[in-house]
Amino acid sequence: PQQTSYEKILLFFFKMHDPTTENRQGNDVGSQYRSIIFYANATQKEIAEKVIRRVNLSGAWKKPVATRLEAIQAFWLAEDDHQKYLVKHPHGYTCHFLRKVNF
Repeated sequence: PQQTSYEKILLFFFKMHDPTTENRQGNDVGSQYRSIIFYANATQKEIAEKVIRRVNLSGAWKKPVATRLEAIQAFWLAEDDHQKYLVKHPHGYTCHFLRKVNF
């Protein structure tokens, strides 16, 4: 919180991927590729709902946001090869890039 807000992180998240596709990112299909926000408390949930509304109302995306919103239950680190994946493989995932959209 001293460096950035939860809201700013979510706005960046919605610019870095296509949040309108269900269970898909680029050529990758399946529930593991879904757009999802895990919240830790009621405040985070409220902020996420507000940001999703803002993104939808902006018209920046041609389709409505399909990003799911769920309470965090458990967290596991990804395999080593997936840690800092885009740093290790700069051209390895072409559907994640900063879009020039405004919300």
